[in-house]
Amino acid sequence: MRSYFVKRLLLMIPTLLGISLVSFLIIHLTPGDPALLKLGDTEQRSGNQLLAAQIIDETRALYGLDQPLHVQYLRWLRRLVRFDFGESLRDHRPIIDKLRERIPVSVKLSGISLLFAYLISIPVGIRSATHFHSIGDRITTVVLFGLYSLPNFWIATMAIVYLGGGDFWRVFPVYGLASPNAAAWPWWQRLEDQLWHLVLPITCLTYYTLAVLSRYMRVGMIEIIRQDFIRTARAKGLGERIVVYRHALRNSLIPIVTLMADLLPALIGGSIVVETLFSIPGMGSLSYEAVYTRDYPLLMGIFTLSAFLTLLGILLADLLYTLVDPRIRYEKSAAA
Repeated sequence: MRSYFVKRLLLMIPTLLGISLVSFLIIHLTPGDPALLKLGDTEQRSGNQLLAAQIIDETRALYGLDQPLHVQYLRWLRRLVRFDFGESLRDHRPIIDKLRERIPVSVKLSGISLLFAYLISIPVGIRSATHFHSIGDRITTVVLFGLYSLPNFWIATMAIVYLGGGDFWRVFPVYGLASPNAAAWPWWQRLEDQLWHLVLPITCLTYYTLAVLSRYMRVGMIEIIRQDFIRTARAKGLGERIVVYRHALRNSLIPIVTLMADLLPALIGGSIVVETLFSIPGMGSLSYEAVYTRDYPLLMGIFTLSAFLTLLGILLADLLYTLVDPRIRYEKSAAA
């Protein structure tokens, strides 16, 4: 099994290079010139089209945007080997510093959301599976499909309008993660204030994941409890709770483990919709800003980090398979 995971780690290198190359081409072939966006209405302010064109050409030369694409990519790749993502075209700050600032915010937001989603979805899925086709199961199915179909953008907007002081009640704050003067408060008030700010964003992030995980858990549990070894356990006189939680639960977790491949990028990547609407300075809002300003180095840094975390998540999911189901081994795959 060790040789299998070593091979998988080595295969991540060409895969990551391929993803970075495709991402680089897509970003640079997208319409829009960051030099024009950075200078804005230089032509109107200067009143001289020749001067404005000269300034734009100098700006493109300053950032290396006048070079052929293969030259720009090789320069970026050389910096990446030294773990240097370059500087932002917007404010000249090192991209690694921007990522360090934004990642903890998204990890906090997404981590709490995923924790709630897993803690709620697993019991809900088990309950629905063990009471298959009951009234409770049917009601749960309708509710979960309803949550699954609701757009994230619409839910966040309605939460702001109805609960954030839009047109109705002002129950929860809808801007940032802390009140303006929270730094001067005692620690317990700062904690309470931050938790209060997190209620709406975490709710908007959790409901969709909760619906998906609950359905996966239900389907996996139904499949397992119909198998022969579960019938044997029941025939031996074991209680239903022992049959479900000791024998069926572990095997039914495999469909949920499959989703672990998306866990790391979701944890770090944040949510563009939720972070933008609630003005949360996380990775989601940073991605939106990078796309809006055509900040090529920042976009490449975000895409590369997301690709690496996705590949790492797939590898961790394979590892978790062996922990959940000891029957799964990779020796034959590695030998092949």
